[in-house]
Amino acid sequence: MNTKATSRPTFPFTAIIGQEEMKLSLILNVIDPKIGGVMIMGDRGTGKSTIVRALIDLLPPIEVVENDPYNSDPQDPELMSSEVLEKIKKNEQLSIIKVKTPMVDLPLGATEDRVCGTINIEKAISEGLKAFEPGLLAQANRGILYVDEVNLLDDHLVDVLLDSAASGWNTVEREGISICHPAKFILIGSGNPEEGELRPQLLDRFGMHAQIKTLKEPNLRVKIVQQRESFDKDPINFKNKYKEEQEKLTNKIEKARKKLKEIKISYDLMEKISQVCSELNVDGLRGDLVTSRAAKALAAFEEREEVTTRDIFTIITLCLRHRLRKDPLESVDSGFKVQQTFKKVFNYE
Repeated sequence: MNTKATSRPTFPFTAIIGQEEMKLSLILNVIDPKIGGVMIMGDRGTGKSTIVRALIDLLPPIEVVENDPYNSDPQDPELMSSEVLEKIKKNEQLSIIKVKTPMVDLPLGATEDRVCGTINIEKAISEGLKAFEPGLLAQANRGILYVDEVNLLDDHLVDVLLDSAASGWNTVEREGISICHPAKFILIGSGNPEEGELRPQLLDRFGMHAQIKTLKEPNLRVKIVQQRESFDKDPINFKNKYKEEQEKLTNKIEKARKKLKEIKISYDLMEKISQVCSELNVDGLRGDLVTSRAAKALAAFEEREEVTTRDIFTIITLCLRHRLRKDPLESVDSGFKVQQTFKKVFNYE
């Protein structure tokens, strides 16, 4: 089972300077995974991978069934593998352990079998058993699946990942044998726009789209370089300096997760969100859904009971900018168009 935390120390999330747009979209997805993941596009060397890997230290440990390759939740049948459900039916005692929230890196050259898992047909025929070897989607269940350079990944594989992330299940079918297992994870993709964009149909499936720019201010650049050097010299000591801030943020995220169900959004605000989507010619209803979910997650994070216009203004660009492309040759909107339409519909200054 994928229970081991990475042994190398990760850079603390709270020590990262700038890139607020990306940090906010990651935190909101952790609070409400139904937002649908994040696509992060930005220049080389802007710390995309560093920030994503730092996120895992903020997440609380999870309870899993010991020696289960799917990180099955001992309390929730929806997140249990068929083997664990079988044990429960037989009233067998489950051994439960706590592990770090899993984070799986998807290598660029991964095959569909490596990602989805494989069925051993010979064993199935000779022994009459469903011999399944779980893939990366099984390891990522109840955690985070990170795909660096997602824009260079085969379109079919991106489709498979997005389908699993949306449905929470992975189905593998070979030679008339079908196997299903839970695969509920937060999908995070990153890439460099110079190497090409994702197709608009695939981009639309990501809940949020964050853009990262290289910082221009010399004083901030120097500060980042100094921090990185301090971390490389003595990672343990550097992490200890940020321990209190990290714990505060972890607690804030946990509180927001619990509070999320209580957050209210008025009908008037929902109607205006839909009006913005309509005026921007956003296809389908994903834009409306993701915007209201992200606004609720932000209200929960800021410990409020109800969504405000300000919450929607903060997140609407992240939720809609990648849904405006009608022509594959167009680039993703920087956010100007979304903000202009928002200000007009909401009468917001």
